[in-house]
This record gives sequence, C-alpha cells and structure tokens, in this order.
Amino acid sequence: MAPYRVMAFDRVALAPDLAVCRIMNGMWQVSGAHGRIDREKALASMSAHVDAGFKTWDLADHYGPAEELVGEFRRRYAGERGPSQLADLQFCTKWVPRPGPMPRAIVEAAVDRSRSRMATDTLDLLQFHWWDYADRRYLDALAHLADLCAEGAIRHIGLTNFDTERVAALLDDGVPVVSNQVQFSLIDRRPDARMAPLCERRGVHLLAYGTLCGGLLSERFLGQPEPRGTALDTVSLQKYKQMVDAWGGWTLFQELLAVLKGVANRHGVSIATIAARWALDRPAVAAVILGRRLGLTDHRADNARLFAFTLDDEDRRRIETVLAKSRNLLEIIGDCGDEYR
Repeated sequence: MAPYRVMAFDRVALAPDLAVCRIMNGMWQVSGAHGRIDREKALASMSAHVDAGFKTWDLADHYGPAEELVGEFRRRYAGERGPSQLADLQFCTKWVPRPGPMPRAIVEAAVDRSRSRMATDTLDLLQFHWWDYADRRYLDALAHLADLCAEGAIRHIGLTNFDTERVAALLDDGVPVVSNQVQFSLIDRRPDARMAPLCERRGVHLLAYGTLCGGLLSERFLGQPEPRGTALDTVSLQKYKQMVDAWGGWTLFQELLAVLKGVANRHGVSIATIAARWALDRPAVAAVILGRRLGLTDHRADNARLFAFTLDDEDRRRIETVLAKSRNLLEIIGDCGDEYR
C-alpha cells in the first residue's frame, strides 16, 4: 500500500491534493432521531469545531439538511474570514441513489444538486453507495462519476459500504477510488478479515464509522444494566445495541468496557478515546468519523487527546483478551456493508 502522507498530527492525505483530518466530523446526527437540531446553534458548533482544528466533514445527500448547513457555513465562513480560508476545509458528501437506470443526466444532476446545496464548484470527495449489487448499473454511475471527476466537478471518488469483492473488481477496472467508508470498531472488526488487507495492497484508504457504537463505548454504559426501550434514546444507540447483541451480548460488553476503562485511566483519557485510538491504529484506516450532535453535545477536548498518547502492547493485549471471546461477525453478518443488502 502507498504509505499515508501525514500532513500534521491530525491529518492524512487520501490523495496528493486531498488531506483530511484523521478525526472527521460526522453529520448523520442532523438527519433526525438524534435530538432536535437548532440551525444557528449547529452553525456555531461547526465554527467551534473548525477553530479547534477539526476541519473535515462527512455528510450525505440524504442526511436531512446536512448539505444545506454546509452551504450556509461556507458562505458565512468565507464572508467572515475570506474565501481563501475555505481551502483548508474539506466536505466529503455521499450520493445514495435508488438502483435504476444511470444515464449521465441523472448522475450529473445529483452531483450538481450537492454542489449547489454545499455552495461549491467542486466536491472534495463524492462517496458512492449502491443498495443492490445484482443491479449492475452502479457501474454506469461510477463511469459517469469518473468523467465528472476528470471534468472538475468532483475532486475524488470514494465508496460507502462496498464489500471487498466489489472494491477489488472496481480497482481492476480502473475506477479511480481513493476510499471506502465502512463500519469499523472494537465490536465490528469485519474489515480486518478481507477489506483492510485489500486496501493495504491497493492503496485505498478506509474511513471508519460506528467507531464508538453510537456512544455505547463510553462511561455512560459502564456498570449499567442492559439498556432497553427509551434508554436507547437515539437511532445510533438502537442500531449499535443490535450489533453488540450479535457480537457477544451485554455481559461480555461490560467486560470490554471495564478493560477499556482501566486502559483509559492509565492514559488519563475516556473509554471513547481509547476506542477511537484503537481504530485509528488499524493499518488501513485513514480517519475515524465521529458523530456530531451539533449544538447538543461537544466532545472536542476529549477528541483532541487522541493524539496525545499511544496504545502499547500491554494495552492491546488486555483488549484482545476480551475480543477473543466474541463471536465472528463476518460469519454472522457477512462482509463489509452486507448488513445493508
């Protein structure tokens, strides 16, 4: 694999002209079911994150008002600090179409819609998702995206939740893919089996989401009875609790949290910081995407500590002792993204 070109303590190059923060701000939380988002508070929170050095944003065309929020933020930021300052920020969106015919007109219209919403001539990274591999018209869509990339409407093309077989085939066909966004955490280590080795060989970078399991990997749930019903008060908690159940259940999860807490205490950080550090240390992972409940919660200070320590062999041994007791999610769920198909 081509080595990462680390730009600073918190940046890595996905391509020579696209360096991103190793902690990306995830905007799924503005799409609903994570608490009401106040527009002005959200924009103020975006500014605070950028000022703290977290300058890369992950969003999608279907994340509620995410693209419009980015567009308004870009306009205000340029007005306050000058248009040239936008060059230091990255906004990575996604296109998630329904399977069907993919002529150039449909693909171009989707890209133009995102560019208009986000107030930019060129999308930094357009990450493509496809629901049904049996419908091979995704190849048409990617061919048109490659053309739009060559024409300057898109800087780079990424994938979202593509499996190893499809990523390999696309690379063999010459599709210029720089990244694949997949679920990757202490609980879901499926990428380690097939995806990560392929990416290391072929120079594709993994962007990891679900790294904190929607907040389950935190002190909030340490020593607590198994949460049910209203205790799982966001769609993220509901989703990742199901993943924990498949992985090994609540008793084993409590054992993992206790070990993580011991490691966290040793380094003077939180459980979430240890979980994110573990993911960042995976060889193929360029960045982790941490969800931002803009205007509702703020974990900037905790996140910044990710770069102030390293996990040593003893830390990893203690964590692995628990992970070795879990079930094999690759056998239960399938490869990366198979839970969506």
